[in-house]
Amino acid sequence: MAKSHEKNSPNILLEMKQISKGFSGVQALDAVNFTIATGEVHALMGENGAGKSTLIKVLNGVYQRDAGQILFDGEAIDFKSPWEAQMGKISTVFQEVNLEPYLSVAENVFIGREPKTKWGTYDWKRAYRESEEILAQMGINVDVRRPINEYSVAIQQMVAIARAVSTEAKLVIMDEPTSSLDESEVQILFNVIRKLKETGVSIVFISHRMDEIYTICDRVTVLRDGTFVGQWDLKNLSRMELISHMIGRALEESNDRNNKKVSATKEMTEDKPYTVKVRKLKRGRIVNGISFEVAKGEILGLAGLLGSGRTETVRALFSADSYEEGEIEFEGQVVKFNSPYDAIRAGIGYCSENRKTEGIIPNMSVRENITIANLPALSNMGIVSTQKQKEIVDKYIERLGVKTPTPDQQIGKLSGGNQQKVLLARWLCINPKLLILDEPTRGIDVGAKAEIEKLIRQLADSGISIIMISSELEELVRNSDRLVVLRDGYKIAELDGETATEEQIMHVIAEHSRDTEKVAMGGS
Repeated sequence: MAKSHEKNSPNILLEMKQISKGFSGVQALDAVNFTIATGEVHALMGENGAGKSTLIKVLNGVYQRDAGQILFDGEAIDFKSPWEAQMGKISTVFQEVNLEPYLSVAENVFIGREPKTKWGTYDWKRAYRESEEILAQMGINVDVRRPINEYSVAIQQMVAIARAVSTEAKLVIMDEPTSSLDESEVQILFNVIRKLKETGVSIVFISHRMDEIYTICDRVTVLRDGTFVGQWDLKNLSRMELISHMIGRALEESNDRNNKKVSATKEMTEDKPYTVKVRKLKRGRIVNGISFEVAKGEILGLAGLLGSGRTETVRALFSADSYEEGEIEFEGQVVKFNSPYDAIRAGIGYCSENRKTEGIIPNMSVRENITIANLPALSNMGIVSTQKQKEIVDKYIERLGVKTPTPDQQIGKLSGGNQQKVLLARWLCINPKLLILDEPTRGIDVGAKAEIEKLIRQLADSGISIIMISSELEELVRNSDRLVVLRDGYKIAELDGETATEEQIMHVIAEHSRDTEKVAMGGS
């Protein structure tokens, strides 16, 4: 690691100057600047492909920069690996939790920095004690002796953050740290961030959630197409201005979406056929007698906090999981799918919430990912017609605006928004009657999110019924014709999409929680 004793401003912890990085002729970063002060929470924002990940990887040593200079704590640095960066007091918490699944919580907290006794053996007592203390400070009470894979993704995320904190880092980089957390866990994380800030630790916070950015961050740096757009104090920057800086144009405000929503909602009051009716569906303790229906061309939003049973309900509907009780009526007939294959043959498509592990096949091409669910229709005696495959792939790449150099490009190399479009194309190939979209815009930038939402409305207008799940209530309210609200596996309300608000949904959830507490305490 190269260093010099060139001193920086005493209040500036990190300064990245004119950073450039290219890959095979593609300029990922072009003279980018980034500065963060000591004890500051600084947002790094930009659309997918803007260069955020590349900049962070240059900082922590995954990539070596082509040009520019990095000053950290008053010295010029050139880390050659993430391990070297960690030893240099920079820790990164990635969106995909990077933990060893079969090691204990304590072992994961201290991995690579294992505490030793005076005899050189692993100091288990110290590891257990100190990991418990660190997690307790974060409001997490778990058995640190148990393997990390026995805990939820949310707990794993908090353990990853605890590991970063335990290194006594001066700078902690958090890449979409709240993507797997519910509201209470987000507040715990924000409290941890505030405590770190009070002790002088700086935080680089990467998130697509505007509410979080404005709640916890002091300043924001925006990148676009690998270039530096600017840096602002958030208190002086409106959300509309921030989005405009990210997408490079003034945000178009139109009443067209609202007009369509009102129109669609009014049509729902008419005698329209229902594509699916779910009656008293029960699966274990997480799906407790849930009932709802979706009309042809309707977008039904499933709202609820983490653990409310939204995903479990649609997985049971799709037969990805079995259910013990209840009835599903599809296109007027009671059905009992034995597998997702049966559901797909009936005309149901399902985009799962975890795009990377349950959606795309990263090492396969865009062409293969689009047509994989429709291969039987493209085959004759087991041989796929390349001409039919090309026609359908070209059709949906153009229709959905998938940005890819070629249909043979590996899908794993596309941006999140384009990966999501490919998954939509996969299900459109089967001419679905019902499309289930679980977190369709998670981890997608603002511009791509607007495109996906527009596509969803177009699909509904074409007659496809849609069930949409989103952790962002604003997104559900904006796009749904009706909303079903779940809590703890129960359906607690059904709201008109035309008049529903975020506040109304949260009020319903909060009131139900209080009613539950009354029953538990013997009240009426």
